Amino acid sequence: VQLQAYGGGLVQAGGSLRLSCVASGRTFSSYAMGWLRQAPGKEREFVAAISWSGGSTYYADSVKGRFTISRDNAKNTVYLQMNSLKPEDTAVYYCAARQFESYDYWGQGTQVTVSS
Repeated sequence: VQLQAYGGGLVQAGGSLRLSCVASGRTFSSYAMGWLRQAPGKEREFVAAISWSGGSTYYADSVKGRFTISRDNAKNTVYLQMNSLKPEDTAVYYCAARQFESYDYWGQGTQVTVSS
């Protein structure tokens, strides 16, 4: 599976962005998908995940209520809608795919910068 993430940019605090991640291949629907992020000088951290069917979603406490993960298996795409953005959300955001315990495939990352 090859993943291509896009949609990042510069936004003011309180604004919104929607990230998209498009997957190649015909088996996208068999993968659970996740978004993770890495801020400068910090370790990569979990943001959100969604099951292969889209029926289950999971969020980090720091984004719960502000971010929404969704997927469209017909379009091989997973989304991350980010609302009420804060400066601490500034990071490179990565999409990733997994079938079992660990994320096996990663996108290239897209930069999100939130100004105060």
